[in-house]
Amino acid sequence: MLTAPADVRLALDLVGIFAFAISGGLVGLRTRLDLFGVAVLAWVTGLGGGIMRDVLLGQTPPAGISNPVFVVTALAAGLVVLAAHPVLVDPTRPRARLRTGLISRAVKYLDAVGLGVFSVSGAMLALSLDAPALARVVVGVVTAVGGGMLRDVLVGQVPEVLRREVYAVPALLGATAVVVAERLDAPTSLVVWGAVLGVIAVRVSAIVLDLHVPTPQKAGDRP
Repeated sequence: MLTAPADVRLALDLVGIFAFAISGGLVGLRTRLDLFGVAVLAWVTGLGGGIMRDVLLGQTPPAGISNPVFVVTALAAGLVVLAAHPVLVDPTRPRARLRTGLISRAVKYLDAVGLGVFSVSGAMLALSLDAPALARVVVGVVTAVGGGMLRDVLVGQVPEVLRREVYAVPALLGATAVVVAERLDAPTSLVVWGAVLGVIAVRVSAIVLDLHVPTPQKAGDRP
C-alpha cells in the first residue's frame, strides 16, 4: 500500500495553497478589487479546493478555516501580490495601467503548479482515510480545481475548468497516478514527485502549445 509521510503531504498543501493564493490575488488586481477583495480572493483560491476536499471526506472543521498555518500562508500570498503591484503596473501606459497580459500568463502558470500538487495531495489524503478508488480520484480533482472555480465565479467569469482549456485533465491524470501506484505498491517518492511534475508538465505544455479540449460543433459549422 502506498504510504507517504504526513510532512510530505503538508509540504504539497503549502506549495499548492501559496501558488493558488497568488493566482487569486493577481486576478483580484486584474479585476480592480480593493485590498480586502484581493485578500479574500487569495484566501478563497488558495484554500477553497482543500475545504471542498475535507467536506467530501468528512474532515470537519476543514483545515482551510481551522489550520492557522494554511490561513496565514494564503494571506501571506495576498501580501506578496500587493507588494509586487508596482512591478505589475506599466508606467508608460496612460494612467499607469496594469500589465494584464503578464498577470494572465502568471495566473495560468501558477494554476499549473497548484493543479499538480493539489491533485496528488488530495488523492493521498483520501488514500490515507481508506476511501474507495473512485473517491480518491474525484477528491484529487476537486481539490485541484475547486479553488480556481470559486475564484472565477467570484469575479464573474466562466471557470477555466468549464471552458476549452486543458485544465481538469492533468489533475485527473495526477490523481489517477496515485491510485494506480497504490495498487502496484510503487515507491512513494517516485509516485508523489513524478505525478506532481507530470501534471505540471501536461498543463504547461497545453498553455505553451495552445491546446484545447474539443467542443461540440454548432449547427451550421463545417466539419
